[in-house]
Amino acid sequence: MKFRELSIEGLIEITPQLHGDPRGMFTEWYRFDRLAEVVGHPLRLAQANLSVSSRGVVRGIHFADVPPGQAKYVTCVRGAVLDVIVDLRVGSPTFGRWEGVRLDDVERRAVYIPEGLGHGFCALSDDATLSYLCSETYNPTGEHSVHPLDPDLGIEWPADQPLLSARDEAAPSLAEAISSGLLPTYETCKAFTESLRTQQG
Repeated sequence: MKFRELSIEGLIEITPQLHGDPRGMFTEWYRFDRLAEVVGHPLRLAQANLSVSSRGVVRGIHFADVPPGQAKYVTCVRGAVLDVIVDLRVGSPTFGRWEGVRLDDVERRAVYIPEGLGHGFCALSDDATLSYLCSETYNPTGEHSVHPLDPDLGIEWPADQPLLSARDEAAPSLAEAISSGLLPTYETCKAFTESLRTQQG
């Protein structure tokens, strides 16, 4: 299992080792101890989600209030997606930047998304199926969105006509989210992460 830090602080790409033979394939797609070594604290497993999407569906950009936020460990168990992560932490050196990682059922990569980052994806195949491990349970009053097609984000979605949910279609732009005070701050997110590391120590 290989861990690679991406350009957004705290965002990690995980590439598992695949073991295949004529019978099929086996891999360890999540190891709490290895992730904790890299992140500095264990991922609290509070909820597991499964999402199935048709080709061209865009979901996101979703994020949660910090604290407690919602860290995610995401992999694609069927098909393929472009997984997109946006730095929504006001004051971060990479605020507003996005990263795209292809997740599929061939290389079986995963991404670890810490609290304060926004998450979304575009399905590259029919029945694209994502599995999420989450650090907190779903809290509808603390969950928010930023419009995935906002030109200020400039996300290059690989879909001619992205299909959005009504919720995502009505999401505020990045500028509107900033002006309304909806977004978490970089300092708050750093302090929260440090508190998790202190608890671990």
